[in-house]
Amino acid sequence: MDRREIAALLAYIGRLDPRSIRTDEGEARDQLAQWHELLGDVPMATSHGWDARVAARQHYRTSPYQIQPADVVRPWESYRRNRLALHWDPTPSADPDDQAAWTAELVGTRRAVAAGTAQPAYAPAITSSQEELNPRLQARLNEIGSCIPPAARAALAPFRPARAAREAAVAQGLPDALSVRCEWCLAPVGEPCRRRRIGPNDRVRTITPRTDPHPGRLDLAAAKQAQRTEKAQQPALA
Repeated sequence: MDRREIAALLAYIGRLDPRSIRTDEGEARDQLAQWHELLGDVPMATSHGWDARVAARQHYRTSPYQIQPADVVRPWESYRRNRLALHWDPTPSADPDDQAAWTAELVGTRRAVAAGTAQPAYAPAITSSQEELNPRLQARLNEIGSCIPPAARAALAPFRPARAAREAAVAQGLPDALSVRCEWCLAPVGEPCRRRRIGPNDRVRTITPRTDPHPGRLDLAAAKQAQRTEKAQQPALA
């Protein structure tokens, strides 16, 4: 708040509590300087729920004592903490290789949320999955074609052979074996099939992931893919 806003706030407080009114010019000037020093970084009001006059009115509704600058600062700090607690940092639209621009955009967004000039960005998992991406991010994703660039995907292929085999099969139009549960090794959906090594006492010694899925899992995935295709080709019922 600037000095004019501080003066307006003190005038409003004077209407609520005449005890806070300073009739002497020197005392009024000192009071204005004190409040401006302590509330200079607190806004008078924001478009997202903060108003210093509401904080002053709430003080007099719950306390018989004269208001002090701290009685306005405390609600403001609580307001900032609550907004930052609700905020989920969205992915900046800046180039991630430009660390300075990336950090500046992230910090700027947090400061805007804390200052009450922007609404907190909620996590997509607790809002809607239909929320549109930032236009710049969407354009970059369309250009690359994937969240992982092709060069990085090729470099990672030797270290995750099961994922590479799955992506190659899907690219060729083959059924995705990992989309169903394996009835042979009981591998859940999304995880590769497993190879069990049995010890002399017929107990499982180790379990290692397989690069290629079991044939039965492939057959089950192909059957489910055929069912989905047949269902999609059926005419829609009126």
